[in-house]
Amino acid sequence: MNPLHDPALRGPAPLGRGAGVGVDAGLRRHMLSIYRHMGVGLLVTAAVALGVAATPPLAALIFGTPLKWVAMFAPLAFVMFMSFRFERMSSGQVRAAFYGFAAVMGVSMASLFLVFTGQSIALAFASAAVMFLGMSLWGYTTNRDLTRMGSFLMMGLLGIIVASLINLLVGSSALQLAVSLIGVVVFTGLTAWDTQRAKGEYLAYAGSGETEKLALFSALSLYLNLINLFQLLLSFMGQREE
Repeated sequence: MNPLHDPALRGPAPLGRGAGVGVDAGLRRHMLSIYRHMGVGLLVTAAVALGVAATPPLAALIFGTPLKWVAMFAPLAFVMFMSFRFERMSSGQVRAAFYGFAAVMGVSMASLFLVFTGQSIALAFASAAVMFLGMSLWGYTTNRDLTRMGSFLMMGLLGIIVASLINLLVGSSALQLAVSLIGVVVFTGLTAWDTQRAKGEYLAYAGSGETEKLALFSALSLYLNLINLFQLLLSFMGQREE
């Protein structure tokens, strides 16, 4: 059962309205913590990306040599490490890993500033942010259980990953367009699902001492949704530097 819809997690009825207010206040703090970590992570990524792109020798060293493959796959390695080690990591270690990941992602995304115009990058990010905020708000407020939708979207995400790896070899523009369009739908839906999941995890584990780690991991999930949404929108609406 989805924790969000388990009555046992809402507390016994005799506690009355005051308990509900307490839960709501705690939930608000939890969600604000998630968005705060996510926002700082985005700032770290942007700062590193701009720094690398604005330093031609460093950009040439990374993207003009086989190091580009390290820059491309290092973020994935970070995510896998955090996923497998999450249970054994302290809150401080998870926090450090998250911001380290954001910095590594900045190195990877520096190439976008070398390929696309600043105006198209700003437009793509603004569009992604509006879509993200709308779907996250819906995921937070809806009473609909999004568990089934989440399972379907995760299958779609797996398909996108496989198709993207194949396209690295074949270089098909048609396949890239299809991946981008489907990816926008998938990551938009995942934003709502991850937001509702973050609520459910708080209700299930509030008071366990694990909420800070859960907030950081939820921040990572939502961060990835926004970053992927931004890159997919940029891939088919971005204007390249001449």
